[in-house]
Amino acid sequence: MTKKLLLLTLIICAISCSQKQTVDTIVINAKVYTVDKNFSDAEAFAVKDGKFVEVGTTSDILTKYEAEKTIDVNGKTVFPGFIDAHCHFYRLGTDKQSVDLVGTESYEEVIQRIFEFQKEKNVPFITGRGWDQNDWEVKEFPTKDRLDKLFPDTPIALTRVDGHAYLVNQKALDMAGITAATKIPGGEVQLKDGKLTGILVDNPMDLIDKIIPQPNRAQQIQALKDAQKECFSYGLTTVNDAGLSKDVINLIDSLQKAETLKIRMYAMISNTPENVEYYIDKEPYKTDYLNVSSFKVYGDGALGSRGAALKESYSDQENHFGAMVTSPAELSKLAERIAKTNYQMNTHAIGDSANYQVLKTYAKALEGQRNRRWKIEHAQVIDEADFDIFKNDNIFPSVQPTHATSDMYWAGDRLGETREKGAYAYKRLLNLSGKLALGTDFPVEYVSPFKTFYAAVARKDSKHYPEGGYQMENALSREETLKGMTIWAAYSNFEENEKGSIETGKFADFIVLDKNIMEIPENDIFNTNVLQTFVAGKKVK
Repeated sequence: MTKKLLLLTLIICAISCSQKQTVDTIVINAKVYTVDKNFSDAEAFAVKDGKFVEVGTTSDILTKYEAEKTIDVNGKTVFPGFIDAHCHFYRLGTDKQSVDLVGTESYEEVIQRIFEFQKEKNVPFITGRGWDQNDWEVKEFPTKDRLDKLFPDTPIALTRVDGHAYLVNQKALDMAGITAATKIPGGEVQLKDGKLTGILVDNPMDLIDKIIPQPNRAQQIQALKDAQKECFSYGLTTVNDAGLSKDVINLIDSLQKAETLKIRMYAMISNTPENVEYYIDKEPYKTDYLNVSSFKVYGDGALGSRGAALKESYSDQENHFGAMVTSPAELSKLAERIAKTNYQMNTHAIGDSANYQVLKTYAKALEGQRNRRWKIEHAQVIDEADFDIFKNDNIFPSVQPTHATSDMYWAGDRLGETREKGAYAYKRLLNLSGKLALGTDFPVEYVSPFKTFYAAVARKDSKHYPEGGYQMENALSREETLKGMTIWAAYSNFEENEKGSIETGKFADFIVLDKNIMEIPENDIFNTNVLQTFVAGKKVK
């Protein structure tokens, strides 16, 4: 009897051991960069219910699992889905409904694009975005004179590439009630010989915003869908949108629940009185696809429009220092309120004065607390005396490598040689903080994470300039760059336990590339294509 029982046990064990676990998807024959704590490689993984079940060799995975779908990638490279740690996702979509001025090489080209757009669309209020006078032969701000002559009865508002300056015509100025006597703290209504030029920098732009027609719900939904399609095409599976209203956040939530939007989003709440009062006494809101747990604040303006707040005057404009968009007193008051909640505070800081004010404000508000991960968005120009303040686990730098390679042509003119050495200092910030989140700031820069990767590693632009790289002492390694676009970006969002690496139990967000960006020659990185993008184990590209 005992022998029979033993034989039966062995038979049952053999049968059970030979049975494979059923999962939804298996990926095999891959070069997998897991980006786990050991930065280990793998060949295959199994996915069930939207999460990674096991990661290992092709042989082990095929032995243990069977699936409805097995994907053989034939040696292609697989990465965790990319995370853009700072972008303007919704704006990317809405910009597709206005005049595209990105890449214009002259004011004449701007005018031509407006003509072509209006001929096709014939809208009652013309908006556009993307002009940058630093790319033109004449590098001065344009004026409204030609717009006034060509479009006297149609209001026009054209946003500079950085989002921190408008060029508007007289019709728009009249509708907004802006005159030569208009004074708005935290910005500039530019005058020449006592007359309006049409240039508005930072806070005065709010007066124009109030008169621009808002998109209807159908247009908003289309904008979000358009932005998602472009992001998926580049392998982005999570985006950090740096400033959204309550209404847009609620729309995103509803579209995600309806599975119209499948991209994951860390939505920073725009710092407006209405938004702050609505959210601040509530707990952060979190689903598998949406994370609403931070406030986005503007410290100062942008360097390109000379709105960044500097400790000393601009090297190319004497006695001009830029300006704080949010005053130090307001910044401190808001920080004290947020410090008493479970929200993060993420503050735009470009100039060395703005970075100092934000760093000082964070340190004071969070005294006695640990691991709050309040972000310095951009951390672009840092005074030598202030770098060490980043040795603080309450403070987290979030930077955009393509800003360095876009700005390098004129940053020295704005800052001078000494200050420029403390600008775009990504390696130094990484060494101080231990981690670094990387993004693009799109649509200020291009969406492509491969441009981010190349700019961080090679410190060159798309023309492979300059030879030898720009301030190469602050270049990142390929491993550091990949971490900044995956696990460190997730960490900055308090999401490192659910995404950012290919590990058991995490969301099955991953991408398949046609080239291995960790090994190919630097100049080939730009030519890399995303073959497939998966969110929760489901193919979205």
